[in-house]
Amino acid sequence: MSAYLLHLAIVGGIYIILAISLNLIIGYAGQVSLGHAAFYGIGAYISALTSLLWHFPFPLAALSAILFAGICGLLLGLPTLRLKEDYLAIVTLGFGVIVDMVFLNLEITGGPDGLPGIPKPSFLGFSFRSPGLYLFLTLLAVLLTLALTYRLVHSYHGRALRAIRDHEVTAQVMGINTPAYKVAIFTLAAALAGLAGSLYAHYITFINPESFGLHTSILILCMVVLGGMGSLLGAVVGALALTVLPELLRQFKAYQDLAYGALLIGLLIWRPQGLLGSGKLSLKFLERKG
Repeated sequence: MSAYLLHLAIVGGIYIILAISLNLIIGYAGQVSLGHAAFYGIGAYISALTSLLWHFPFPLAALSAILFAGICGLLLGLPTLRLKEDYLAIVTLGFGVIVDMVFLNLEITGGPDGLPGIPKPSFLGFSFRSPGLYLFLTLLAVLLTLALTYRLVHSYHGRALRAIRDHEVTAQVMGINTPAYKVAIFTLAAALAGLAGSLYAHYITFINPESFGLHTSILILCMVVLGGMGSLLGAVVGALALTVLPELLRQFKAYQDLAYGALLIGLLIWRPQGLLGSGKLSLKFLERKG
């Protein structure tokens, strides 16, 4: 496999983890988040800083990224998940902007210049410097993420999440602790985004705030909507499709945000269930409440 295809496969694997994690929030819990890239960036910066400043080995740096991103998700989720639909979307969008500003202005993050020299993963004397080995590491993380989420969504807890998504008041009447479930799934999704951030930081070996802004949040959202909300396979398909598509349209890079926006609006109007999804949740936050 050529170096270019290996690179696309690694980036695609990272985006699969991000799409699956956001799908837990939107597709299964019925909440709208527009700041998911913030947790991605938090994971990347925490993993990079612990490696550069304290020389953490990769497993410990990745674990730190997962835990810190999860804690940030918990702290954001506790007060904001009482909000619904468009109000929650606005709050998560604002959170993403705040995190982006923090990355830009803190000296420890390198500001707009970013953090160079992030070490490649190594564990017990075994290095993942080559793209082929890094692809193996990324696929392992993808498989663990898929196994965890598959087990979750096909359990009692997954049925409870779908009940909250379909009709929250009815779920509460049935005895489901809806606030606890929403906060828990938001925390888990943030932690998984932190894992993706760690993989990205140690693969690219350089990060800056530009990689974790609104553009990335919209891209991840498009992956979920394109593949189909409430479908794990859909998240995988959407992530791979929108990893390859920008490469095919590289000469139109200046118009990528416009293309993502048009794709998102078109899907919401003509096929809100996405390619493989069965629900129409994506229209929910566009409805006006009387």
